[in-house]
Amino acid sequence: MTTPFEQARADSQHLPSKPDNTTLLRLYAFYKQGSVGDVTGEQPGGFDFVGAAKYNAWADLKGQSQEEAQAAYVALVEKLKQG
Repeated sequence: MTTPFEQARADSQHLPSKPDNTTLLRLYAFYKQGSVGDVTGEQPGGFDFVGAAKYNAWADLKGQSQEEAQAAYVALVEKLKQG
C-alpha cells in the first residue's frame, strides 16, 4: 500500500506546471527531511551554488520531525497539483 508521502513523491513528477526555484527548494527540503531526517554531510562550497542552496534549504528544517516534513511535503504537492 502506498503512503500519502510516497504518492505525493510520484505526483510531484506530473505537476501541471514547473514550480519556481524557491518552491522546488522547499519540495526538496521537505522530501529530504521527511525521508532522511536532519541534514548530514558538509555544505557544498566553491561554485556549487545549486548544491549549496539545496543543502541550506534542508538545513533550515533541522529539528523538524520526519512526520511533520512528510505532511508539509504532501500538502505542498497537493497545492501545486491544483495549479
